[in-house]
Amino acid sequence: MGANMGKNSSLLDALPSTQSTLHVVMLGLDSAGKTTALYRLKFDQYLNTVPTIGFNCEKVKGQVGKAKGVNFLVWDVGGQEKLRPLWKSYTRCTDGIVFVLDSVDIERIEEAKMELMRTVKSPDNAGVPILVLANKQDLPGAKEPRDLEKLLGLHELGGSTQHTWHVQPACAITGDGLHEGMEVLYEMILKRRKLAKMVKKKAR
Repeated sequence: MGANMGKNSSLLDALPSTQSTLHVVMLGLDSAGKTTALYRLKFDQYLNTVPTIGFNCEKVKGQVGKAKGVNFLVWDVGGQEKLRPLWKSYTRCTDGIVFVLDSVDIERIEEAKMELMRTVKSPDNAGVPILVLANKQDLPGAKEPRDLEKLLGLHELGGSTQHTWHVQPACAITGDGLHEGMEVLYEMILKRRKLAKMVKKKAR
């Protein structure tokens, strides 16, 4: 038993580095810009995309700050209504959730909130850090992150669900804010792992 405990603690010590890959799921309503964001992160260029039926998956390397050199395996899952029940298959055991939001499409903000809350309140996703990419910030009428926090009810996620979250203003077409967002997500993932480690130590 002692050997096993030692083994587990050494795994926890191996916090993400350039050798390990973090699993991240990218969700959001259809046309929010998920696939555009994924390929901008991957290739640093704008690719014209078509609606995703199923998923896209790419390995993306962090470019800025503490996340520089860190590998993220990003699953971009279709956001059409008929595909959303599949989200839960992708979010199980994920390290982080990126929820891409169209900052201009206020008519569908309630729908986005409902889908986000359904995902984060699933027992499988307890405590998973959430990065909200407030996309399309370059367009007139785009809501500011502060307003989007309120509209999405993110403040409700503190307390019992133990989620950490961050709203990152972004533009998937130009790439503005994307890598900065991934750095914040990486820091939230690290923080969650450190807390888990402390809890395990106390439980011994």
